[in-house]
Amino acid sequence: MDRSRSYTLSWGSHTLELGSRTAIMGIVNVTPDSFSDGGLFFSCDKAVAHGQKMVEDGADIIDIGGESTRPFSETISVDQEIERVVPVIEKLAKRVAVPISVDTTKADVAIKAMEAGASMINDISALRFDEDMAAVVNKYEVPLILMHMLGTPHTMQQSPRYDDLITEIRTFLEKAIQTAEKKGVPRSRIIIDPGIGFGKTIQHNYQLIDNLGAFRSLGVPILIGPSRKAFIRNTLKDENKADVKPDSPVVETGTQAAIAASILNGAHIVRAHNVANTKITVKIVDAIKNSANIP
Repeated sequence: MDRSRSYTLSWGSHTLELGSRTAIMGIVNVTPDSFSDGGLFFSCDKAVAHGQKMVEDGADIIDIGGESTRPFSETISVDQEIERVVPVIEKLAKRVAVPISVDTTKADVAIKAMEAGASMINDISALRFDEDMAAVVNKYEVPLILMHMLGTPHTMQQSPRYDDLITEIRTFLEKAIQTAEKKGVPRSRIIIDPGIGFGKTIQHNYQLIDNLGAFRSLGVPILIGPSRKAFIRNTLKDENKADVKPDSPVVETGTQAAIAASILNGAHIVRAHNVANTKITVKIVDAIKNSANIP
């Protein structure tokens, strides 16, 4: 069974071969309030050291974000976001060879990030929040990640509802690709993300992972980010319904299970907090996925 198509993304000094080997995107949140690691890497030096360690552990991409997008979060100003991410990108870009992605919906932040050494843009709004974002992508000729989300981070988990989950998300992403192309972004530099946890119930998230193959026909690489998300934590609550901490070992085990299923169903890039563990999962699952091609 053809679980995923292969793609080659080449830009600047970077090349990503996606298909037979799943790429790992390491998460660096330079925020005081992210759901999983808010405050842990809020200082520039700690964030840079964390990014370096992720590359040593096997990350193919480092994704740096300065604004929390957890459910019900509030936006911050452009200046605040630039102040958080740019110093980290500047230092990290001098120390690692892998591409650095900036996780932002703001064109002005993306410009400063590109000038500092970033070479990808991860836009969770899929170009909907800032009409100038596509122009930044075109100017710097970098890959663009387009994600599905209902509403905004502040509203997305207010009773999310779909009549046909997979069809509606696929249609959204198809239109997002078309919009990006109309604005000059070539399809060869577009990556899609179905948006695990962004306006989805627990069941929706599991259905997305199980039906990830439905997005193959869009003809672009698929990224997925289930790491430490609430659907895993809520599933793993005990009979007393006590909250499970995002960085607990049991959630990490659940995360790796979700990542394994995502790879088998067609993910090209997995976004994770624990790169070392994810590298092990990727190595084993890729071996299973590719076994049919071995004589």
